[in-house]
Amino acid sequence: MDMNRIPFYQYNTIIVGTGAAGLNAAVTLHKLGQKNIALITEGRYMGTSRNTGSDKQTYYKMTQCGSEPDSVRKMAKTLFEGGCVDGDIAMAEAAGSLRAFYHLVDIGVPFPFNKSGEYVGYKTDHDPLKRGISAGPLTSKYMTECLERQAEERGIPFFDGYQAVRLLTEEKDGKKRAAGIIALNKQKAASPDERYAVFSAVNIIWATGGEAGMYQASVYPVSQTGGMGVLLEAGAVAKNLTESQFGIASVKYRWNLSGTFQQCLPRYLSAEQDGSHEREFLNDYFDTPRQLLTAIFLKGYQWPFDPRKVEGQGSSLIDLLVYQETVLKGRRVFLDFMHNPSPLTEGGNVSFRYLAGEAREYLENSRALLDTPYERLKHMNPSAIEVYSSHHIDLSGEYLEIAVCAQHNNGGIGGNQWWESNIRHLFAVGEVNGSHGIYRPGGSALNAGQVGAIRASQYIVKRYGGEPCSREQFLSRHMKEVEEETAFGERVLRGSEGCMTDVAGQRRLLGIRMTKYGACIRSEEGIRTALEENLRQREQLEQKVMIKGPEVLKDLYKLKHLLISQFVYLEALRDYDARVGISRGSYLVYNAGGQVPNPHLDERFRNRTEETDTTVLQEICYEADRKECRVSWRPVRPLPDEEIWFENVWKDYREDGIIR
Repeated sequence: MDMNRIPFYQYNTIIVGTGAAGLNAAVTLHKLGQKNIALITEGRYMGTSRNTGSDKQTYYKMTQCGSEPDSVRKMAKTLFEGGCVDGDIAMAEAAGSLRAFYHLVDIGVPFPFNKSGEYVGYKTDHDPLKRGISAGPLTSKYMTECLERQAEERGIPFFDGYQAVRLLTEEKDGKKRAAGIIALNKQKAASPDERYAVFSAVNIIWATGGEAGMYQASVYPVSQTGGMGVLLEAGAVAKNLTESQFGIASVKYRWNLSGTFQQCLPRYLSAEQDGSHEREFLNDYFDTPRQLLTAIFLKGYQWPFDPRKVEGQGSSLIDLLVYQETVLKGRRVFLDFMHNPSPLTEGGNVSFRYLAGEAREYLENSRALLDTPYERLKHMNPSAIEVYSSHHIDLSGEYLEIAVCAQHNNGGIGGNQWWESNIRHLFAVGEVNGSHGIYRPGGSALNAGQVGAIRASQYIVKRYGGEPCSREQFLSRHMKEVEEETAFGERVLRGSEGCMTDVAGQRRLLGIRMTKYGACIRSEEGIRTALEENLRQREQLEQKVMIKGPEVLKDLYKLKHLLISQFVYLEALRDYDARVGISRGSYLVYNAGGQVPNPHLDERFRNRTEETDTTVLQEICYEADRKECRVSWRPVRPLPDEEIWFENVWKDYREDGIIR
């Protein structure tokens, strides 16, 4: 194609992704005065923020109610003590939490407050104080909708249907910096002259969410696949890629089954693939009915899988048993809200005589000692039922199929205190940023995305103004990359002799591999097998690719970048297994020198769970020319001990010494 005809756009900043983090970055930039910006998205309504939630989706912030004392440094300390967290980022997330929260309140997110105006809170996972707050099951959806209205009212342009396929970089002063992107225009994929668009930019904010497309068992919405592979291919350094989070979720409609979904005490069933030979499989693994019921109940509070909560017949034993039934035995597992688990049934009637302790107290206080799980759930949280009924799933009349699913990426692209990556002018915000470490408080990701968007915007406005390159300048520097990308599109569409590439089938293989070998249960042998399979799959696709039409090009790019991401993640897992080999966070690592946490469990669950050194974290960089990874470990950056004497800070602020 004629390079002078390729669609070309120039902006100071482009934001890739239209979830809560990306939209807030656009709105904040505009409010701060940088109006030469645009949002680029492969699908405006596809992201996790808009399409996910739980029984009561949590937003995490500094406490602003009651008499319990809290402070920026206390909150930062909680985030930092989650392990493998950089202290300067923890401090920024804590310091910015109220600014970000009250911005959401002001634009219409319906967070509840009492008559005095206190925004009341509750304790969430890994949280010593009541910092959690919720607008219901759809908190992040409300956030996205409110932020989107703000962006529209400000006239910020949206490039909808544009899939970023290549990050363009250049060297300046011996450092790599971002210069723009090449995007596939999905609506114009059939047109050689309009198939691709080039965006020249001074800055790029990347807000594409977690790398959800790598997993078969996933609670991420089907439309959310991630976009980290583009950055990894360009040389962005990632950190803590071993630290993903997994938990029990429904698979017909993907949704977290935490909180009251478990506290209502549903029945767990497993069956053959055709639904035959149905059985309550949990009964075989708990010594007493009370232990079983307590574990189910606690699965609500302790929703993410945690290997430390397996021993002693804890709540995470349930995750392992579900994994064992689905992945190892090839059976299907369901939650039944119509009937009670057998320990709650006596003579055909409900009986609570085996219910004790915290579980009984909670249900009594909630006035929910009712006849069935469905009635208890409806009484305590009717909106949780409505989430499923709105997707044509009737919990009062059908089983809910479940699996242990990938739910959150605690690692991601590394960044400094302003969320800027090792590639200058490239900022990663939201879940794609690896700020969370091992044990993040529930809901802290929503806060991190909002604060990160504000921080990146502040830095851009203060330090990275200016105009992007013109078409002539830009193409003179990046003609080679643009020609490579357009030639790739032509080549795979023109094809060669041989069979058509089954892109969807190849994608399924990728997901099955990651769920089996690189999710919550890991082993040296499994990771090695997965890396070998990944390498073969990438080689096959590079040698001969032929797709049936331009509408498949978007899926081919997605497969290409997910394979890169999977390779980098697996290399991170392989390095962790060799260097540490200890179960932690939300995954179990097979260790021959460990213990099987339950006598009825398979040998492959043998592991060690002692404390690891969380003052060092793993970084990894993909070297595209060699198709290899470079792994290193470094100490976490400490919590800052910053100046808090007003006059000194004010002087630094007046003299432009803060945003640097």
